[in-house]
Amino acid sequence: MRAKLLWRGIPGLDSNTCSERDQWKEGLFTGVTNNFACISVADKRLEKEFSPPLSQLMDHPLAFLALVPKEAALFAAGAVAGAASKTFTAPLDRIKLLMQTHGLRVGQESAKKGIGFIEAFTLIGKEEGLKGYWKGNLPQVIRVIPYSAAQLFAYEAYKKLFSGKDGELSVVGRLAAGACAGMTSTFVTYPLDVLRLRLAVEPGYKTMTEVSLNMIREEGFASFYKGLGPSLIGIAPYIAVNFCVFDLVKKALPDKYQKRTEISLATALVSATIATVMCYPLDTVRRQMQMRGSPFKTIFDAIPGIVARDGLLGLYRGFLPNALKTLPNSSIKLTTFDTAKRLIAAGEIELQKFMEENGKKQD
Repeated sequence: MRAKLLWRGIPGLDSNTCSERDQWKEGLFTGVTNNFACISVADKRLEKEFSPPLSQLMDHPLAFLALVPKEAALFAAGAVAGAASKTFTAPLDRIKLLMQTHGLRVGQESAKKGIGFIEAFTLIGKEEGLKGYWKGNLPQVIRVIPYSAAQLFAYEAYKKLFSGKDGELSVVGRLAAGACAGMTSTFVTYPLDVLRLRLAVEPGYKTMTEVSLNMIREEGFASFYKGLGPSLIGIAPYIAVNFCVFDLVKKALPDKYQKRTEISLATALVSATIATVMCYPLDTVRRQMQMRGSPFKTIFDAIPGIVARDGLLGLYRGFLPNALKTLPNSSIKLTTFDTAKRLIAAGEIELQKFMEENGKKQD
């Protein structure tokens, strides 16, 4: 069996670059026809020849940024945005954690007293000083990077998995993709979340290493996954609702509004608020199950136990600081990410301009 070489026309390609084409077409290869095409690498060659030199790139850092693979640049932008938003809102998160776990930390006698927002804010400043508001933030920032990576790639993979034959993603498909992505990223980074909680609310600990060694010594490796069940149950609907509402609202808007930053911020705030109101009780259950000495083994005994001790409002304890951090958290994250995407796009335009200029000079 012999192959036959077929020639396909490539739009925009000068025929002079394939001057030997007729020799091949005259039947140098004959026999059985296969689906084989002639592919030119002229564009790649030109791109390499006309690429700006290092000196030119150093003078124009945006063009240098365009040389970084787009997926890697967007992933890095997402990681930086997440770290910045988490650091900015860390004091509110610390106050929320103290309010959520107060009843369990003070014991049964004072469990019904609870702790308010102002009281928690004052307590941290009085006992630990300014640094106390950012206690436990390092493991949270470290957690953001793998969490964002796992969630990003998982969400894209699950969207393809749940897409229909026409490539469209239904509402149910969006919910399923978001839920699965949330559970995947949570499972991968859950030990860091437990370390952050222990470091934030338990006195005497100063480093992640100290907390880790003490947990292994006194509670075993299983302690790093205490409360995983309610975490997965809580994060699945949260990410599902958040992603689905955000996507659907953005799609429903006119094209001229979809690319505006303030519209994205407002849409993200609405979707995050709806998801938080629906799923916050499960977050409280998760936090109390993560605590050392917690009497709750499953979500089914945790919910009635918290309600019996603290009342129905006990499930929403810490909701105020959590709601207050939603706006700056979403705003900073989206603004940082959108700015990075605009810089990447501007860099690609600048790099293309340099290549065109270099091509004209060579001509």
